Amino acid sequence: MSDYGKYIVITNRALCRGDYLAQLLRVTELRPRALVLREKDLDAKAYGRLAKEVLEICRRNEVPCFLHTHTKAAKELGCRRIHLSLPTLREQAGSLSGFSEISVSCHSMDDVREAAEAGATQVVLGNIFETDCKKGLPGKGLEFLKEVCALSPVPVYAIGGISPRNMEEVLAAGAAGGCMMSGFMKMEFARQTSFQEPISG
Repeated sequence: MSDYGKYIVITNRALCRGDYLAQLLRVTELRPRALVLREKDLDAKAYGRLAKEVLEICRRNEVPCFLHTHTKAAKELGCRRIHLSLPTLREQAGSLSGFSEISVSCHSMDDVREAAEAGATQVVLGNIFETDCKKGLPGKGLEFLKEVCALSPVPVYAIGGISPRNMEEVLAAGAAGGCMMSGFMKMEFARQTSFQEPISG
C-alpha cells in the first residue's frame, strides 16, 4: 500500500538510524493522516523544544501533529491536537477545552466508551498484532478490532504490529486507519534530507 493517508506516524527517536528530524521530514512528505510526537523519555522542557521543531516540519508538509501528554507545551505552541493515555484523560478532562482533536489510547470497549464520553475525538486501540515494542504480549486480533469498531462512537486507529502487509485487513475490520512506529522510524529513503535545507513548495 503506497497511500499513507490512513496511517498515523508514532515517533521514537531511539529507532532512527540517521538524523531524526530529517527522517520526520521525509516521512511527513508521504502525507500520512497525522503524526504523534511520542518521545516519552523527555522532560517537559526538552519535549517543548523538540515539539517546536516537529510542529514546523508538520506544518510545512500539512500533516496534523498531535503532541503526547504535554498539554501545557501544546497550548504554549498553539497546537490544538493532543494524544493522552486514558488515566491522563481522566486527570485532565476539565482542562482540554482548547483542543480541537483529542486522541486517547484504549485497550477495551469500556475504555473507548469512557474516552468518548470524556471528549475524545478518536481512539488508538491496541495492541492488535504482536509487536516488538511489547514483546511477549499477544495481539488481540482482528475480531477484537472489528467488534470495537462496530460499536465505537468515534474513529478507531489500530496500533500494534501495523504494517503495509496487514493494513488492508485493519481497514476491512472497520478501523479508520492504523498507527505505525518502527516502519516509519526505520524507513529508508533514496535521498536523505536535512531539516535545515530549504524545503521546496
